[in-house]
Amino acid sequence: MQGLSELRNVGVVKKAAGFSGHPPTAALAVGRSVPPAPATADGAPAADLSTRDRVTQLLLERRAATAAQLGDALGLSPAAIRRHLDAMLADGDVVAREQTVRGHRGRGRPAKVFLLTDAARSRCGTHHYDNMATAALRWIARTGGSQAVEKFAAEQVAALEARCQAALADAGDDPMARAEALAAALTAEGYAASASTIASGGQLCQHHCPVAHVAAEFPQLCEAETTVISRLVGTHVQRLATIAHGDGVCTTHIPGPPPAQSGTTVTTVRTDR
Repeated sequence: MQGLSELRNVGVVKKAAGFSGHPPTAALAVGRSVPPAPATADGAPAADLSTRDRVTQLLLERRAATAAQLGDALGLSPAAIRRHLDAMLADGDVVAREQTVRGHRGRGRPAKVFLLTDAARSRCGTHHYDNMATAALRWIARTGGSQAVEKFAAEQVAALEARCQAALADAGDDPMARAEALAAALTAEGYAASASTIASGGQLCQHHCPVAHVAAEFPQLCEAETTVISRLVGTHVQRLATIAHGDGVCTTHIPGPPPAQSGTTVTTVRTDR
């Protein structure tokens, strides 16, 4: 759903015979020290991921810190904290800036301070926003009933539908061709979508659901999305499975004639980015 998305690596699968055309952890209270992570026999952190989570939480708490400050708080040597910061820099989780020094400054260059990037901050807040969205929908359901929730869900997918509709402008009228174009459009929206032919028509799969946590309690979100898929491909569709309900993939069946029989079947795969 729009406003609750983001993913990159995806593929659209086409069979020519049938188709034309880090878990976030709770933020620490300001000023509270970070508890040490479990250590191995030689005193090193048990897992790099755990240490990186703790670095992330400190930077969320303090906004900015030098390598020395982070190392002191976490009980890590300068070399160890530098290794983690270098990895986070390479992954785009932190940025380094020169420390602002007021008044008299000693010899040498000022120490660098490290800050979380917007992308890293956004990942840390995922569950917070999911919980807030769930609470908001509960309030809507209490005060306006199920119809109000359905209206809210429909409005949430309206902008997504408009963007996908523009992407399908040159797809023609064939539902299978439109499903393929829709898969590419949904991929750009963060759904990791793919389209393929099956004996009874076509199948649209979404390998990621940006709103699974919320939709698990409010299936109206999935229903609104299914309605949009139906309008976009131009035919009735049936949702067979959803990530929100514990399935591995959101699967939508698109009825149609069986694929034409031929001596050979050509399969092409396109992977975006």
